[in-house]
Amino acid sequence: MLVSACAVVPSQPPLGQAPQVTQTTPTLDKLRALPGPAQPIPVAVYEFRDQTGQNKPNENFSEYSRAVTQGGASILINALKEAGGASWFTVVDRQALSNLLQERQIVRATRDEYRRSDGTQIPMVGPLTRADVLLDGGIISYDSNIITGGIGARYLGIGGDVKYRQDSVTVYLRALSVSSGEVLQSVSVTKTIYSTALQAGAFKFVSFEKLLEAEAGFSTNEPVHIAVKQAIEKAVYSLIMEGTLGRLWGISGDPNQIRDLLVEYVKDRDGKFVPPSETEQKTAELSPQSQIR
Repeated sequence: MLVSACAVVPSQPPLGQAPQVTQTTPTLDKLRALPGPAQPIPVAVYEFRDQTGQNKPNENFSEYSRAVTQGGASILINALKEAGGASWFTVVDRQALSNLLQERQIVRATRDEYRRSDGTQIPMVGPLTRADVLLDGGIISYDSNIITGGIGARYLGIGGDVKYRQDSVTVYLRALSVSSGEVLQSVSVTKTIYSTALQAGAFKFVSFEKLLEAEAGFSTNEPVHIAVKQAIEKAVYSLIMEGTLGRLWGISGDPNQIRDLLVEYVKDRDGKFVPPSETEQKTAELSPQSQIR
Protein backbone atom coordinates (compact mmCIF):
# COMPACT_ATOMS: atom_id res chain seq x y z
CA MET A 1 0.00 0.00 0.00
CA LEU A 2 2.84 2.41 0.82
CA VAL A 3 4.56 1.72 -2.51
CA SER A 4 1.35 2.25 -4.47
CA ALA A 5 0.62 5.45 -2.56
CA CYS A 6 4.05 6.84 -3.42
CA ALA A 7 3.54 5.95 -7.06
CA VAL A 8 0.53 8.24 -7.49
CA VAL A 9 2.09 11.31 -5.86
CA PRO A 10 2.13 14.06 -8.55
CA SER A 11 5.48 15.47 -9.65
CA GLN A 12 4.36 18.95 -8.65
CA PRO A 13 1.51 20.46 -6.55
CA PRO A 14 -1.89 20.81 -8.26
CA LEU A 15 -1.55 24.59 -8.43
CA GLY A 16 2.12 24.48 -9.41
CA GLN A 17 3.38 25.44 -12.84
CA ALA A 18 6.38 24.43 -14.85
CA PRO A 19 9.20 27.00 -15.17
CA GLN A 20 8.59 29.55 -17.89
CA VAL A 21 10.62 32.13 -19.72
CA THR A 22 9.64 35.57 -18.43
CA GLN A 23 6.73 36.91 -20.41
CA THR A 24 7.31 39.93 -22.60
CA THR A 25 5.76 43.26 -21.74
CA PRO A 26 4.35 45.98 -24.04
CA THR A 27 7.35 48.18 -23.20
CA LEU A 28 9.77 45.41 -24.18
CA ASP A 29 7.92 44.78 -27.46
CA LYS A 30 8.13 48.50 -28.24
CA LEU A 31 11.83 48.56 -27.40
CA ARG A 32 12.53 45.55 -29.61
CA ALA A 33 10.62 47.10 -32.54
CA LEU A 34 12.85 50.19 -32.70
CA PRO A 35 14.76 50.71 -35.95
CA GLY A 36 18.50 50.17 -35.68
CA PRO A 37 21.05 52.92 -35.00
CA ALA A 38 23.48 54.49 -37.42
CA GLN A 39 26.12 52.51 -35.55
CA PRO A 40 26.06 50.54 -32.27
CA ILE A 41 26.87 52.53 -29.15
CA PRO A 42 29.44 50.99 -26.75
CA VAL A 43 28.03 51.40 -23.22
CA ALA A 44 29.24 50.24 -19.80
CA VAL A 45 27.05 49.38 -16.81
CA TYR A 46 28.62 49.28 -13.35
CA GLU A 47 25.55 49.38 -11.13
CA PHE A 48 21.91 50.37 -11.02
CA ARG A 49 21.16 50.44 -7.32
CA ASP A 50 18.06 50.52 -5.19
CA GLN A 51 18.32 54.02 -3.72
CA THR A 52 14.90 54.02 -2.05
CA GLY A 53 15.90 52.43 1.26
CA GLN A 54 12.34 51.13 1.46
CA ASN A 55 11.29 47.85 3.02
CA LYS A 56 8.16 45.97 2.03
CA PRO A 57 5.07 47.76 3.39
CA ASN A 58 3.43 45.80 6.19
CA GLU A 59 0.79 47.14 8.55
CA ASN A 60 1.04 44.27 11.05
CA PHE A 61 4.76 43.88 11.80
CA SER A 62 8.20 45.17 10.83
CA GLU A 63 9.28 43.88 7.43
CA TYR A 64 12.97 43.71 6.58
CA SER A 65 12.68 42.51 2.99
CA ARG A 66 13.33 45.19 0.39
CA ALA A 67 10.38 46.75 -1.37
CA VAL A 68 12.04 46.60 -4.80
CA THR A 69 14.44 44.24 -6.51
CA GLN A 70 18.17 44.56 -5.91
CA GLY A 71 18.93 43.33 -9.43
CA GLY A 72 18.37 46.59 -11.29
CA ALA A 73 21.66 46.35 -13.19
CA SER A 74 20.77 42.90 -14.55
CA ILE A 75 17.40 44.22 -15.76
CA LEU A 76 19.07 47.24 -17.36
CA ILE A 77 21.63 45.08 -19.21
CA ASN A 78 18.85 42.85 -20.53
CA ALA A 79 16.88 45.88 -21.76
CA LEU A 80 19.95 47.30 -23.50
CA LYS A 81 20.58 43.99 -25.25
CA GLU A 82 16.96 43.86 -26.44
CA ALA A 83 16.86 47.40 -27.86
CA GLY A 84 16.27 47.38 -31.59
CA GLY A 85 16.68 43.61 -31.79
CA ALA A 86 20.10 43.74 -30.06
CA SER A 87 21.37 46.34 -32.54
CA TRP A 88 21.53 49.53 -30.50
CA PHE A 89 24.17 48.92 -27.84
CA THR A 90 27.42 47.05 -27.40
CA VAL A 91 27.09 46.35 -23.69
CA VAL A 92 30.03 45.71 -21.37
CA ASP A 93 29.13 44.49 -17.88
CA ARG A 94 31.42 45.95 -15.22
CA GLN A 95 29.62 44.50 -12.19
CA ALA A 96 32.01 41.54 -12.02
CA LEU A 97 35.07 43.47 -13.17
CA SER A 98 37.29 42.21 -10.32
CA ASN A 99 36.39 38.60 -11.14
CA LEU A 100 37.02 39.23 -14.82
CA LEU A 101 40.44 40.76 -14.18
CA GLN A 102 41.37 37.86 -11.90
CA GLU A 103 40.37 35.34 -14.57
CA ARG A 104 42.46 37.21 -17.16
CA GLN A 105 45.39 37.10 -14.75
CA ILE A 106 45.00 33.31 -14.52
CA VAL A 107 45.09 33.11 -18.32
CA ARG A 108 48.30 35.15 -18.41
CA ALA A 109 49.93 32.99 -15.74
CA THR A 110 48.93 29.82 -17.57
CA ARG A 111 50.34 31.16 -20.82
CA ASP A 112 53.69 32.01 -19.22
CA GLU A 113 54.09 28.63 -17.50
CA TYR A 114 52.74 26.16 -20.02
CA ARG A 115 53.09 25.48 -23.72
CA ARG A 116 51.15 23.38 -26.15
CA SER A 117 52.27 19.85 -27.03
CA ASP A 118 53.91 21.18 -30.20
CA GLY A 119 55.95 23.71 -28.21
CA THR A 120 54.00 26.82 -29.23
CA GLN A 121 52.73 29.27 -26.65
CA ILE A 122 49.09 29.73 -25.74
CA PRO A 123 47.70 32.89 -27.49
CA MET A 124 47.57 36.05 -25.43
CA VAL A 125 44.23 37.24 -24.10
CA GLY A 126 42.80 40.13 -26.11
CA PRO A 127 42.10 43.62 -24.76
CA LEU A 128 38.89 44.44 -22.95
CA THR A 129 36.19 46.22 -24.95
CA ARG A 130 36.09 49.92 -24.09
CA ALA A 131 32.93 51.98 -23.79
CA ASP A 132 32.20 55.51 -24.98
CA VAL A 133 29.15 55.97 -22.74
CA LEU A 134 28.62 55.08 -19.09
CA LEU A 135 25.03 54.39 -18.02
CA ASP A 136 24.23 55.20 -14.42
CA GLY A 137 21.20 55.84 -12.23
CA GLY A 138 18.97 53.77 -10.01
CA ILE A 139 15.58 53.12 -8.49
CA ILE A 140 15.11 56.33 -6.55
CA SER A 141 11.56 56.12 -5.22
CA TYR A 142 8.98 53.57 -4.07
CA ASP A 143 5.79 55.04 -2.64
CA SER A 144 3.10 52.78 -1.21
CA ASN A 145 -0.57 53.47 -0.54
CA ILE A 146 -0.68 56.52 -2.80
CA ILE A 147 -4.36 55.80 -3.39
CA THR A 148 -6.47 53.39 -1.37
CA GLY A 149 -10.19 52.81 -1.44
CA GLY A 150 -13.02 50.43 -2.01
CA ILE A 151 -16.74 49.94 -2.30
CA GLY A 152 -19.17 47.37 -0.99
CA ALA A 153 -22.83 46.61 -0.35
CA ARG A 154 -24.85 44.10 1.66
CA TYR A 155 -28.55 43.33 1.66
CA LEU A 156 -30.25 40.83 3.94
CA GLY A 157 -26.89 39.39 4.90
CA ILE A 158 -25.67 38.85 1.32
CA GLY A 159 -23.15 41.14 -0.36
CA GLY A 160 -19.58 41.82 -1.29
CA ASP A 161 -16.90 44.47 -1.48
CA VAL A 162 -13.85 45.38 -3.51
CA LYS A 163 -10.72 47.14 -2.30
CA TYR A 164 -7.80 48.58 -4.23
CA ARG A 165 -4.42 50.14 -3.58
CA GLN A 166 -1.97 52.02 -5.79
CA ASP A 167 1.81 52.17 -5.32
CA SER A 168 4.42 53.68 -7.62
CA VAL A 169 8.09 53.18 -8.44
CA THR A 170 10.39 55.72 -10.12
CA VAL A 171 13.70 55.11 -11.88
CA TYR A 172 16.30 57.53 -13.23
CA LEU A 173 18.71 56.69 -16.04
CA ARG A 174 21.48 58.92 -17.34
CA ALA A 175 24.18 58.65 -20.00
CA LEU A 176 27.64 60.06 -19.24
CA SER A 177 30.46 60.69 -21.67
CA VAL A 178 33.50 58.58 -20.71
CA SER A 179 35.89 61.05 -22.34
CA SER A 180 34.62 64.20 -20.61
CA GLY A 181 32.36 63.06 -17.76
CA GLU A 182 29.56 65.24 -19.13
CA VAL A 183 25.99 64.12 -18.51
CA LEU A 184 24.77 63.71 -22.08
CA GLN A 185 21.17 62.85 -21.28
CA SER A 186 18.99 62.02 -18.27
CA VAL A 187 15.49 60.55 -18.16
CA SER A 188 13.07 59.45 -15.45
CA VAL A 189 10.10 57.08 -15.59
CA THR A 190 7.36 56.38 -13.04
CA LYS A 191 5.33 53.16 -13.08
CA THR A 192 2.16 52.60 -11.04
CA ILE A 193 1.54 49.30 -9.26
CA TYR A 194 -2.04 48.20 -8.57
CA SER A 195 -3.39 45.70 -6.05
CA THR A 196 -7.06 44.73 -5.82
CA ALA A 197 -9.07 42.42 -3.57
CA LEU A 198 -12.62 41.16 -4.16
CA GLN A 199 -14.67 39.49 -1.43
CA ALA A 200 -18.25 38.21 -1.30
CA GLY A 201 -20.16 36.50 1.45
CA ALA A 202 -23.50 35.53 2.89
CA PHE A 203 -24.65 35.50 6.51
CA LYS A 204 -28.31 34.54 6.64
CA PHE A 205 -30.81 32.42 8.55
CA VAL A 206 -32.27 30.01 6.02
CA SER A 207 -34.69 28.52 8.56
CA PHE A 208 -35.31 28.54 12.28
CA GLU A 209 -32.01 27.98 14.11
CA LYS A 210 -30.23 27.24 10.81
CA LEU A 211 -27.64 29.77 9.75
CA LEU A 212 -25.94 29.93 6.35
CA GLU A 213 -22.48 31.47 6.34
CA ALA A 214 -20.32 31.49 3.19
CA GLU A 215 -17.35 33.54 2.01
CA ALA A 216 -15.32 33.71 -1.18
CA GLY A 217 -12.78 36.09 -2.61
CA PHE A 218 -9.51 36.63 -4.37
CA SER A 219 -6.84 39.28 -4.72
CA THR A 220 -4.43 40.30 -7.47
CA ASN A 221 -1.11 42.03 -6.88
CA GLU A 222 1.01 43.34 -9.72
CA PRO A 223 4.54 41.98 -9.18
CA VAL A 224 6.88 44.79 -8.16
CA HIS A 225 9.85 43.39 -10.10
CA ILE A 226 7.74 43.35 -13.30
CA ALA A 227 6.84 47.01 -12.68
CA VAL A 228 10.54 47.86 -12.17
CA LYS A 229 11.39 45.93 -15.33
CA GLN A 230 8.85 47.90 -17.37
CA ALA A 231 10.07 51.20 -15.91
CA ILE A 232 13.69 50.44 -16.82
CA GLU A 233 12.71 49.31 -20.33
CA LYS A 234 10.75 52.53 -20.78
CA ALA A 235 13.75 54.51 -19.52
CA VAL A 236 16.03 52.88 -22.13
CA TYR A 237 13.48 53.66 -24.84
CA SER A 238 13.21 57.29 -23.63
CA LEU A 239 17.00 57.63 -23.53
CA ILE A 240 17.23 56.54 -27.16
CA MET A 241 14.52 59.01 -28.20
CA GLU A 242 15.96 61.92 -26.19
CA GLY A 243 19.44 61.22 -27.55
CA THR A 244 18.03 61.25 -31.07
CA LEU A 245 16.27 64.57 -30.48
CA GLY A 246 19.50 65.95 -28.98
CA ARG A 247 21.58 64.68 -31.92
CA LEU A 248 23.75 62.49 -29.74
CA TRP A 249 23.13 59.54 -32.05
CA GLY A 250 21.02 58.76 -35.07
CA ILE A 251 18.35 56.25 -36.07
CA SER A 252 18.76 54.57 -39.43
CA GLY A 253 15.79 53.72 -41.62
CA ASP A 254 12.82 55.38 -43.26
CA PRO A 255 12.74 59.12 -42.35
CA ASN A 256 8.94 59.05 -42.21
CA GLN A 257 8.98 56.17 -39.74
CA ILE A 258 11.58 57.97 -37.61
CA ARG A 259 9.47 61.13 -37.63
CA ASP A 260 6.35 59.21 -36.57
CA LEU A 261 8.25 57.57 -33.70
CA LEU A 262 9.52 60.93 -32.47
CA VAL A 263 6.09 62.57 -32.75
CA GLU A 264 4.55 59.72 -30.76
CA TYR A 265 7.27 59.93 -28.12
CA VAL A 266 7.01 63.72 -27.69
CA LYS A 267 3.23 63.41 -27.40
CA ASP A 268 3.59 60.73 -24.72
CA ARG A 269 6.29 62.70 -22.88
CA ASP A 270 4.56 66.07 -22.85
CA GLY A 271 1.02 64.72 -22.43
CA LYS A 272 -0.31 66.66 -25.38
CA PHE A 273 -0.47 66.46 -29.13
CA VAL A 274 2.47 68.01 -30.92
CA PRO A 275 1.89 68.88 -34.59
CA PRO A 276 4.19 66.90 -36.87
CA SER A 277 5.46 70.17 -38.35
CA GLU A 278 7.02 71.19 -35.01
CA THR A 279 8.72 67.83 -34.58
CA GLU A 280 9.88 67.94 -38.18
CA GLN A 281 11.68 71.21 -37.40
CA LYS A 282 13.49 69.49 -34.54
CA THR A 283 14.32 66.40 -36.57
CA ALA A 284 15.05 68.00 -39.93
CA GLU A 285 18.74 68.30 -39.08
CA LEU A 286 18.97 64.83 -37.60
CA SER A 287 21.15 62.53 -39.61
CA PRO A 288 21.82 58.81 -39.30
CA GLN A 289 25.49 59.78 -39.19
CA SER A 290 25.08 61.80 -35.96
CA GLN A 291 27.78 60.83 -33.47
CA ILE A 292 28.17 61.02 -29.71
CA ARG A 293 29.70 64.30 -28.70
